Amino acid sequence: MIKVSVVIPNYNGAGFLKPCLLSLKEQTFKDFEVIIVDNGSKDESLETVREYCPETVIIELDRNYGFSKAVNEGIKAAAAPYVFLLNNDTKLHPDCIKQLLLRISGDEDIFSVSSRMLKLSDPDIIDSAGDLYCCLGWAFARGKDKKKEGYDHPVQVFSSCAGAALYRKSLFNVIGYFDERHFAYLEDVDIGYRARIHGYKNVYEPTALVLHAGSGMSGSRYNEFKVILSAGNSLYVPYKNMPLLQYLINLPFLILGIVIKAGFFIRRGLGKAYFKGLARGIKLCFNGRKYPYNSRYLMNYLKIQGELYLNTFKRFKN
Repeated sequence: MIKVSVVIPNYNGAGFLKPCLLSLKEQTFKDFEVIIVDNGSKDESLETVREYCPETVIIELDRNYGFSKAVNEGIKAAAAPYVFLLNNDTKLHPDCIKQLLLRISGDEDIFSVSSRMLKLSDPDIIDSAGDLYCCLGWAFARGKDKKKEGYDHPVQVFSSCAGAALYRKSLFNVIGYFDERHFAYLEDVDIGYRARIHGYKNVYEPTALVLHAGSGMSGSRYNEFKVILSAGNSLYVPYKNMPLLQYLINLPFLILGIVIKAGFFIRRGLGKAYFKGLARGIKLCFNGRKYPYNSRYLMNYLKIQGELYLNTFKRFKN
């Protein structure tokens, strides 16, 4: 029986796919399938897949619908009880899937397990050790740009980075799938947030090693495309997931976060893109759906709020 479905969203990723697929072939754990969801690529992506991993299930979309739509299609097609979402610009350690599976199968309250993502260009440096989220409305990768030795222990995180994370498939029927309004960026924080509301856990597993090139689709860490989407989604995530009272409590912090980010991107020459993204975010808030509040989960909301304060302290401490 297949235990894990590896879902790789792809858009013009021919230059990255070969090492990613070959690292999957080298896994010590073998009971998995590979599903490529292609967002209407115009390059040689699918030819590369058929050459190096011919047994792969390929789902071809007619155009680029973004990360969220692609992974949702892959999750729905998955035959296994666990889904490993994986960026195409990654390479896995041979024990990666094995270690992720050991962690999630040991606790039924775990929704997702985030791998230890290291920079492909410098494997001694952390790319992500799970995601944190704070009351300024900022999501940030735990350990980003720091030495990997400081992140050797498994811990709970706010959400898992969907670039290389294992999810319990059955819980998507409880909390919903990835929100396709995001297109890309912060969709993993949103779904991790929803899991937390229901009382499920997102955890980090340091023995699951992944090398990550980073920004394989967008091309760079800061660019107009990424800034527009991230800015808009950063407004939508708290509006969607926070009940009205919690949102009002956090509103001064959220406004401060917007002001600080605006100054940051203006200095980088991306101020116009940032404000365009905020306008997009306002539209998302008006046109999107708030996640319904349920008083059953009051204690979970209180725990989340406490974590938002703590993560704000951690963000400025680092």
